Amino acid sequence: MKRSVREALKERILVLDGAMGTMIQRHRLTEEQYRGSQYASHPQSLKGNNDLLSLTQPAIIREIHLDYLKAGADIISTNTFNANRISMADYGMESLVYEMNVAAARLAQEAVEQFRTETGREAWVAGSVGPTNRTASMSPDVNDPGARTITFNELAEAYGEQVRGLIDGGADIILVETVFDGLNAKAALFAISGIMEEKGIDLPVMVSGTITDASGRTLTGQTLEAFLITMSHYPLLSIGLNCALGAEPSRPFIEELSARGAPFFVSAHPNAGLPNQFAEYDQSPGYMGTIIQTFIQNGWVNIIGGCCGTTPDHIRVIASMAAGQKPNCT
Repeated sequence: MKRSVREALKERILVLDGAMGTMIQRHRLTEEQYRGSQYASHPQSLKGNNDLLSLTQPAIIREIHLDYLKAGADIISTNTFNANRISMADYGMESLVYEMNVAAARLAQEAVEQFRTETGREAWVAGSVGPTNRTASMSPDVNDPGARTITFNELAEAYGEQVRGLIDGGADIILVETVFDGLNAKAALFAISGIMEEKGIDLPVMVSGTITDASGRTLTGQTLEAFLITMSHYPLLSIGLNCALGAEPSRPFIEELSARGAPFFVSAHPNAGLPNQFAEYDQSPGYMGTIIQTFIQNGWVNIIGGCCGTTPDHIRVIASMAAGQKPNCT
């Protein structure tokens, strides 16, 4: 029987996987491959809808999960970053949200079970819940500060549908990630709480925000302290930062999270630097590893991994550095 992730975190630093999108891009999939046989006649273009690949190209997604597990990841995140009704409206695929999430969670669990059978190592599946492409806190119209394109209730309903699918598919953890708007995240936590109460379960929940500039604020203007306070009403497994600035610029903010002594474990999964003019990431596994090493050696983190631009090679380096090191004391 699989141990709880909380038990494992008390003993060691756990390694989160790297970027799903980066690995999918390496396959250079065509429009027809995105569609698969199931959606060949769909009226809108589907190229770029990575979440759909859990249905149309499951072998590719399963193999990406296995590559990260073999590289040393303890937690793999599902291919569901945009698998919500709000984001899927761009492709006219709102009706497939539940099915996408169930399929993605099952694929990840299949990879974990295969890996455990082959190696005896335990691993966990984190259901990835992205921020959607809307914000509940900011107006899209400078002439109308009160205008909103989404409401709290609409966000909560969309998140609830996604989370239900992730849980039904077998996710061990729910990961609310790349939070740029604290109100969006609170809607996600509200939905998660409701679904878990309905199902009579209590899965661990991770929240990871994203800092958009050197001031240390989210897109909606929250400081790191304000973000932490905003999320503290929920009994989280962990709180942390991902994406955006990359490892080096995020270092003082990860240190601050650790120093504030939040009653949660601390996570970090930064980008491999910032994208170049071709929207590609140049930071090598070795260079990124030297930055991540300071997070680990200083005892700032409990969960460490990678976001945009990172690959199994990056995770392999990070995992080697995390092995046997002391986690953040919480």
